[in-house]
Amino acid sequence: MKIAIAGASGFIGSRLVERLHQEGNRVLVLTRNTTFARKVFPSQAFPNVEIIAYTPTVSGSWQDAIAGCDAVVNLAGEPIAEERWTPEHKKEILNSRQLGTQKIVEAIAKANPKPQVLVNASAIGFYGTSETSTFEETSQSGNDFLSEVCLAWEAEANKAKDASVRLVILRFGIVLGMGGALGKMITPFKLFAGGPIGSGRQWFSWIHLDDAVNLILQAIAKPEMEGVYNATAPNPVRMTELSQTLGQVMHRPSWLPVPALALEALLGDGAKVVLEGQQVLPKRTMASGFQYQYPELPPALRQILQ
Repeated sequence: MKIAIAGASGFIGSRLVERLHQEGNRVLVLTRNTTFARKVFPSQAFPNVEIIAYTPTVSGSWQDAIAGCDAVVNLAGEPIAEERWTPEHKKEILNSRQLGTQKIVEAIAKANPKPQVLVNASAIGFYGTSETSTFEETSQSGNDFLSEVCLAWEAEANKAKDASVRLVILRFGIVLGMGGALGKMITPFKLFAGGPIGSGRQWFSWIHLDDAVNLILQAIAKPEMEGVYNATAPNPVRMTELSQTLGQVMHRPSWLPVPALALEALLGDGAKVVLEGQQVLPKRTMASGFQYQYPELPPALRQILQ
């Protein structure tokens, strides 16, 4: 197959490119930074990977590359929880997803021949936050900033259906692998200063990186998959349980809590991503026949950290 990927040099995207390349597919990497992408995917190791420069929010000649692709995977978007949510950064978070997806869909609409499927990322931030509610794919959206971002993001992706292209939207939870969110969390544990963040009662809906990639591959391969699927493991945990499990796997104490005020001082409103969670269940994902390699947290963390 020939597959175009936006956000290919990111945490999920780089693993996805590796898998697709190993399986003999041609991969088009759409990237803002070709120099970095060539370091991540050197031509001698990735002969079937073509690197294409693009500006995600601007139409351009890069869109011509979509013609003839079998599938498009859009994982692009500004990081959400790495800096303060200033008005400027909030605009970047929204535009990178809303306008970025708009330009991908615009390229698909113009393509001849068209790809068969668009797999577009979204996030469980769609549902808002709650300590008591349970969310599945049919649940209503929340009413906070991240919910608004996800609604706008998915609305643009849904326009792909106007071009008669199958659409799969994956609402990702916290993706666990070496790096990403987990990479930031394990540092205090290494220093014997780990513990729950905030109240510890907030829900943590997660998925192992390998399962996230396998779900994308299944979405590409199974023509019966269409619509929204939660990219989360079937067993979310509360923050306290996550911290305890992390401590056990790393043989470190896990009792020293990170005060909410400390995180808010660092990230401002962006701290909401960590301090307020949601219990998200992958009902449609499981009904699709998807087989999780890591449905439970302890084996997932052991595989990553040991």
